Amino acid sequence: MLTAEICVNVTAKKKLEIYTYAVPQKFNFLAQGWRVIVPFGRQIVDGFVMEVKDTDQKFDFELKEIKDVVDEEIWFTPQMLKMASLIADFYLCPLSQAMSLFMAGNHSKKIAPKTEFIIKPAENFSEIKITAAQKVFLDNLRECGEIPLKEVQKNSYIIKKLLEKNLIVKESRRILRDSYANVESVKKEIELTAEQKNAVNTVSLYIKAKIHAGFLLHGVTGSGKTQVYIELTKIVRQIGRRALILVPEISLTGQIVKNFKAHFSDVLVIHSKLSIEERNDIFYKIRKGEVAIVIGARSAIFTPLDDVGLIVIDEEQDSSYKQDAPPFYHAKIIAEEFAKIQKAAIIFGSATPSFETYYRAQNGGLGYLEMPRRISNNPLPEVELVDMRTELQSGNRSVLSFALKNLLEETLKNHQQAILLLNARGYSTFVMCRDCGETVRCPECGISMHYHITDKTLKCHHCEIEMTPPAVCPKCGSKRIKYFGTGTQKLEEYLSAELPAAKILRMDRDTTTKKFAHDEILNSFKRGEADILFGTKMVAKGHDIPNVTAVGILSADSVLNFPDFRAAEQCFDLITQAAGRAGRGDFPGKVIVQTYNTDADAVKFAVAQDFKSFYNVEIVKREFLFFPPFSRLVKLIFTAKKKEKAVDAAERIVNSFKLEVMQNSEVRHEILGPIPAVIENLRGEFQFVVLIKTSDLEIVRGFLRFHNLHIAPNVQIDFDPLVTN
Repeated sequence: MLTAEICVNVTAKKKLEIYTYAVPQKFNFLAQGWRVIVPFGRQIVDGFVMEVKDTDQKFDFELKEIKDVVDEEIWFTPQMLKMASLIADFYLCPLSQAMSLFMAGNHSKKIAPKTEFIIKPAENFSEIKITAAQKVFLDNLRECGEIPLKEVQKNSYIIKKLLEKNLIVKESRRILRDSYANVESVKKEIELTAEQKNAVNTVSLYIKAKIHAGFLLHGVTGSGKTQVYIELTKIVRQIGRRALILVPEISLTGQIVKNFKAHFSDVLVIHSKLSIEERNDIFYKIRKGEVAIVIGARSAIFTPLDDVGLIVIDEEQDSSYKQDAPPFYHAKIIAEEFAKIQKAAIIFGSATPSFETYYRAQNGGLGYLEMPRRISNNPLPEVELVDMRTELQSGNRSVLSFALKNLLEETLKNHQQAILLLNARGYSTFVMCRDCGETVRCPECGISMHYHITDKTLKCHHCEIEMTPPAVCPKCGSKRIKYFGTGTQKLEEYLSAELPAAKILRMDRDTTTKKFAHDEILNSFKRGEADILFGTKMVAKGHDIPNVTAVGILSADSVLNFPDFRAAEQCFDLITQAAGRAGRGDFPGKVIVQTYNTDADAVKFAVAQDFKSFYNVEIVKREFLFFPPFSRLVKLIFTAKKKEKAVDAAERIVNSFKLEVMQNSEVRHEILGPIPAVIENLRGEFQFVVLIKTSDLEIVRGFLRFHNLHIAPNVQIDFDPLVTN
């Protein structure tokens, strides 16, 4: 009897994940890696074939049969299965959850390939008398090689006769969708700088030798990091290997795709905004060897790309590489493990590298490649710091300082462009009763609702719940409801009123819901169809628009209010990256940074564009507090319907950790909590956080396994969390 060991794709945490199923005769072709559809309890779910056996074993019960297969071929390569196993072990998540990451979309339905009919000349044919019209058609077809049938429907009678005479053949062909197939790009001959040449020459030694190595490419904004990626990819292709280029956000894919398509014809792009059908087609083309370069957001790491010689993590410091839902993976960590398996070079590129990456580079864990100057020695922009407290004292209560408004007016007069960053969506950031101080909060997660004027609704920016703004205070009944704070929608209204001659574009989550909305907005701006582009942090990184000479950063210090040890680093990063959009062309740039906290180290060093001095000050605090890069973090989130139950469960683990680990370990560990999560009550579940700091992650992982926390239904485990509470 033929049986299959199936990893069942269910979300519940279970000790037993692999189940034995009978393989019907019609599916006797099954092997490791196929996706199948199986009965599981009362459900019909998808599963993954881990092994197929021909066995004489007698079972005490009747085996359930596999019902169907999902795909037309094996989905999981041995490499993908190996990576899934590594992810499950590292993140202590179910194997099925790790394997689901490698699917083009979590589904159990068959995705039928898109096909079309083509006609082409028969390979072997005899000379038969045909009409003049048939001869003309056949000669044209022979010249083309093949033609889609739908394009020659008007010649249906001729086609019918030629088919009857066996002079042509009709075949079905799979259509492989590619939304980026028509991306236009122009190849430019570029003379590399000395720093670019050094970076290429250093990394290429490892690429050619097929030796794994990791590097930090630390280049200021505009120093030409993308061109280094391109030159190294050329070397990878020369030796017949492939490249994987990761970018943090979909908004950054368009520009880098254009740059790569100017040099390579075998580039494909993958990200979550593509349809499941498009992603299926991309996986198919990769398996068939039709793709050598994959560009995408973090999920691109889970494609079946093999024989990889180069992996690039562009803007490596960006938080978007971290998954904010189970299994809470970090694409940088997975990419580095993948690079080791592939014997590939991996480059972490950034103008403002994460402290963890920079620390590794300074201490021998990564090679360090520095590019401290812009291409053609263009100067970095002049940066001016504006204290908004002084603006208030002088009577200016608008969202723009006098200096920034003057800069915008001067920029418009010179027919140049400006970018404004305000990292808050919506119109108003919170709604409050002026009598009792009650703030309108999300009924699901308890955070402040934002007012969106376009559809006159309150929206939660965490769980996206919408509701109608109250006419009276729900607590005291007062009608004195006030809308506070400024979001991108209010800024749009203000700019339209104060600078009526300016053409403006807004780019935030509300204006980029469509698949190519990011590209459409940026391309329009690059063509000069707008004078000012403004929005959230997606306007701050990666964009190279030569006519942008002015940048304004509003509420630059707002991130410093977050209760997190990385707040200063994130503030520095956002200011520096946004400032880097100015002065990348023929004209010098000017940046205005508006803040209420002019004395903050992050603000002062960002204005000076001095990463190393900021790092040297901040790293001392990190070491004293035993935060990364001097420790690894593990966040445990305990949930329960009753607050006391969540707290009790967390306290038991804290006490056990102190007794079993901290008193018996020679390396340093710390454990904090339990404390309420930022969102303490989420959809009726109380959440309490325990934070572990450790010098030995394996010891902590062993402790968590011993206490079965990885399969506990009321506990989530987040390794290397970005937010600590």
